[in-house]
Formats: sequence, C-alpha cells, structure tokens
Amino acid sequence: MKLEKKYEKLDAGESAFFNLELEHLLSRMFEVEYPDLMARSVLPISTEAGPGAETIAYHQFDKVGMAKLIADYADDVPRVDVLGKKFVSPIESIASSFGYSVQEIRAAAMANRPLRQMKAESARRADEQKLDSIACFGDANTGLGGMLNNANVPVGAATANWSTLTPEEIVADMQAAVAAIRTDTESVESPDTILLPESEYVRISQTQMTGINETILSFFLRTSPYIRSIAPWYRLETAGAGGVKRMVTYRRDPAKLELHIPQDFEVFPPQERNLEFVINTHCRTGGVTIYKPLSMRYTDGL
Repeated sequence: MKLEKKYEKLDAGESAFFNLELEHLLSRMFEVEYPDLMARSVLPISTEAGPGAETIAYHQFDKVGMAKLIADYADDVPRVDVLGKKFVSPIESIASSFGYSVQEIRAAAMANRPLRQMKAESARRADEQKLDSIACFGDANTGLGGMLNNANVPVGAATANWSTLTPEEIVADMQAAVAAIRTDTESVESPDTILLPESEYVRISQTQMTGINETILSFFLRTSPYIRSIAPWYRLETAGAGGVKRMVTYRRDPAKLELHIPQDFEVFPPQERNLEFVINTHCRTGGVTIYKPLSMRYTDGL
C-alpha cells in the first residue's frame, strides 16, 4: 500500500520517514504467524462473496420420490421431484486500530530508529483472534455460524473420560465417530479429519498401544481407511455441551463446510486525530457455513 499523503503536523523529512516506515511495517505484518489460531488451517476458506457483499446465500436441493414395480398399462407411475431450500447468513466487519503520536514519529525519525512493530502486530492479532473465535463458535448477536457448535451436527458421547480408558478403548471411540457418519449417511459421507482438544492430542501422541511399539495416534492413522489427519485445537477443551471436551470428526472439503472471508485483512491510510496518527485495520467474515451437517460429528465427554 503506497502512502503518499503529506501530513500537516510533520515536516518533509519526518513525513517521508513515516511513509517508508509504515510501508515496511505493513509488509511485515503479513509475515506474522500465530499457530494457536487454527481456523484458517482446519477449514476450507471461501472469498467468493467479495468485499461488497452483505449476505451469503446458498440453495440446498434434495431428490424425493421412489420408483416401484408396475403392471402393463399402469396409470399410477410414481413421480419423483427435486426440492430446494434457500439459506442466508449475514456478513459482518471486524476492525481494530493502532496509532503513533507526533512525538513518537519525530523521535524515531531523529534517532533513525524504526517505529515499533508491536503496535501493528497487535492490531493484526486482534483481528485474527476475533475471526478465529467466530469461526469456532459463531456470533449469536449477528447470526454468524461457527464450526464447533452447529445445532444441526449430530452429537455422540465418548465411552468415558479418556484418562480412564485403555488405548484400545480410545481407538474404539475414534472409530465409532467415523462409523456413525458412514452409517447415518448410508456411506455417502466419508470423514478425513479429526480435531481433538490439545490435552487429548498429547495423550494419543504419547501413549503406546498395548503390546505394540506404536502410539495411539500413529496406529489409528495407519489403520483407518478414512482419516488422513488428526490435529489439536485448544478451543475444543470446553467446546462440548456443559463445557466438556469435544472431538470433531469431519471432511475438510469446501463442498461440506466453508469459512467465509469476503474481505481479508486490510490496512487503511493514517488519519490525523489531534496529535496522533491512527491507522485502522479491517476484514469481513460470513462465519462458517456447514452445507452437509451429517458429514460431521461431535463426540463429547473425552
């Protein structure tokens, strides 16, 4: 982003310094990574709606009717049809800001010292945290949907707290979640990913199977015909009903679910406010849309 404006409260040298420093800061902001903000890595991302959209709408179609055996010259041939239903969800803005006083800019320019990166990184972090939170649990006030608490996704129960189970029983709980999706959809849906609370991911990655020199994690991935990835997410520690641990089994496929980000993180030119220059940041999200709830399953009480 080019910042060409000459600020009235700064001389030519200070203004040029401020412009160059902001360009440097903004480019570095996009390099910062936050491993505990998982939404972007575990959800398919859609930017299709575009920054000007106010809502996201999609249609879901279902085939109805059944064929039957008929006699010659029958006049009661059964009819089949396709029924459609429209779903609409809002798009909302996320914003934060940071700023520098005139004296901070002048002092940095005089000492030829870079402006502090921490303010810019803090703004980016704040926006990403809010986006990650919405991706997890949605927002009840605006109607945005989340991945971890969708009312249409079936919920099962673990055999017991995993700290009391044998490795084989833990494997059985994970297998049961996969089998339930296959059974409920008559083998139409096949999950490929499991998300676990951080504590339980550590458990299965460090606990060996009985009599085998192999961890639960390695054994399950090696023997499962469907699951290809298992990842930890700290937000699942209390995501279940009543604040219990929750496991999520799903297919990471944009045909099943998507996190909508019509406008990704952007930074606006500085605004003069008294003796400060304020820089606003902004993005827009439509939350998570789960197109095929039966392709997912929650398992509570790990």
